[in-house]
Amino acid sequence: MKNIKSDIIPVPQETIESKIFLTRGKKVMLDSDLAVLYDVETKNLNKAVKRNIARFPDDFMFQLNKKEFENLRFQIVTSGYGGRRYLPYVFTEQGVAMLSSVLNSRRAIEVNIQIIRTFVKLREMIISNKELRTRIEEMERRYDKRFKIIFDTLREFLKKEDPDMKSRKNKIGFESKKR
Repeated sequence: MKNIKSDIIPVPQETIESKIFLTRGKKVMLDSDLAVLYDVETKNLNKAVKRNIARFPDDFMFQLNKKEFENLRFQIVTSGYGGRRYLPYVFTEQGVAMLSSVLNSRRAIEVNIQIIRTFVKLREMIISNKELRTRIEEMERRYDKRFKIIFDTLREFLKKEDPDMKSRKNKIGFESKKR
């Protein structure tokens, strides 16, 4: 498939990343945020989903409960989130991918591609962070043994007091050197 030059302005990756939240241990996006990105009304996005509900099992899309929504509002730092009358739906990465089969506009398709790439990038970052943490932990274990030897040696030196230091220990002031 050839790349077709698009006249649709891409959404900055930072914008997409800022719309991804963690709830129930899953990275999700709010229906209203997706609607804005797709340039459709939230109610129309949700209607399209409900017409194709078989495509959206619970691990693709679910409705937040009141407590989850309050926690999300706290993360977003807003007093309200668009005057909603109902609790929002959220979509996981798979749910966002499925939206491309429900919303057929060019904008929805192109934005979906960007969102999926962002989810993939976030997953790669998490994996690389885990790898980095594992490598650091391995280095700490490996070098702790070497540093233990150094610290043990230093402790031994501190235990053995210098005889000159012992005699000077209680004296105050300076001593002049006699020639």
